[in-house]
Amino acid sequence: MPMSDAAVIIGAGQGAAQVAISLRQGGFRAPVVIIGAEPYLPYQRPPLSKKFLSAPQAAESLFLRPHAFWRDQEVTLQLGTAVGAVDRGRRCVTLTDGRELAYASLVFATGTFARALPIPGVDRHGVHSLRSIEDVRRLRTELDSARRVVIIGGGYIGLEVAAVMRSEGRDVTVVEAEERVLKRVTGKTMSGFFDAFHRDKGVDIRLNIRAAGIAGDERVRSVRTSQAEELPADVVLIAAGACANDELAAAAGIRCRDGILVDETARTDSPGIYAVGDCTRFPSRRYARRLRLESVQNAIDQAKVAAASILGRAETYDPVPWFWSDQYDLKLQIAGLADDHDSEQLIGDVAAPRFSVEYRKSGRLIAVDAVNDGRAHMMARRRIAQETAAEMAIGT
Repeated sequence: MPMSDAAVIIGAGQGAAQVAISLRQGGFRAPVVIIGAEPYLPYQRPPLSKKFLSAPQAAESLFLRPHAFWRDQEVTLQLGTAVGAVDRGRRCVTLTDGRELAYASLVFATGTFARALPIPGVDRHGVHSLRSIEDVRRLRTELDSARRVVIIGGGYIGLEVAAVMRSEGRDVTVVEAEERVLKRVTGKTMSGFFDAFHRDKGVDIRLNIRAAGIAGDERVRSVRTSQAEELPADVVLIAAGACANDELAAAAGIRCRDGILVDETARTDSPGIYAVGDCTRFPSRRYARRLRLESVQNAIDQAKVAAASILGRAETYDPVPWFWSDQYDLKLQIAGLADDHDSEQLIGDVAAPRFSVEYRKSGRLIAVDAVNDGRAHMMARRRIAQETAAEMAIGT
């Protein structure tokens, strides 16, 4: 196989698209190839558990760019196929259909996959996860005849889907193993607010309870809990988090640890190989540790840094992360990471509802959650950037 000066991108999501766009904007003239397992052009995923689920439209409504854009930018899209192996020595990837593609630069933008639950019955008809357009289509088809929905997991996706289901008048039960919803992403005040808001809307939230099994014949009939309850269900959604898609990288000998390890310029430990987005774990001096972020912001901004590295214009990536979640008429916007805070302060009117919660560690602002308050969110991003100093070493 002849040598190539191509940039090959594994994955076809937001990060992959941004790498290709930034390369072309930066003057990269060699071939650019995006390889995606799904048959769709690169598309945005956040609406899958929100607007796209509540009012399904054509897949094209989610596309980041139309087909003509990729054609005009001379970006080759290899869709409906996947990479089976990476040969770092020969600098090539082998697709699952046997074809080989040579590269000069390789970018992993492989995202995440839904965390599986090791419980009996997860393979029954009517049990779903939500990571792709096809997942939404399968779920939506069954929802049209479903009255009772059980959601396993009280994080972003679980609560967003609960909001959609209650808005459609369905009976919804959320089973959460932790003592509060949204525990992984927010503090006690905000968790308590969303718990109460969903309950007021009629959602049955069960905390400190695990799903122990899914009963039925071929099709789901109920969810059995760790407290021996049987929760009737016509449809079950497993929303128990996501795992980094790093197996391909690990098999190629690239260093991984719950994500592909990269430096502040999006480089892996293998020359010419980069990684971006949800699948990566990168060093943050701002938060004094390595982070793995599942967000649009991370995918886009880290992709720009990876493209700059390929172009020989190395930039440093150490963001103030931000996220959002739409539930009913609530917009939750999160700036920073609150998981290591030692104090939190409520600001504004919870009853409105228009308020925010500020999180500090040793007096320093490290995160802000805002509900229906875009101004507080934007100000928080600037304040956190100023107050989080890059002063601590990063563990390896």
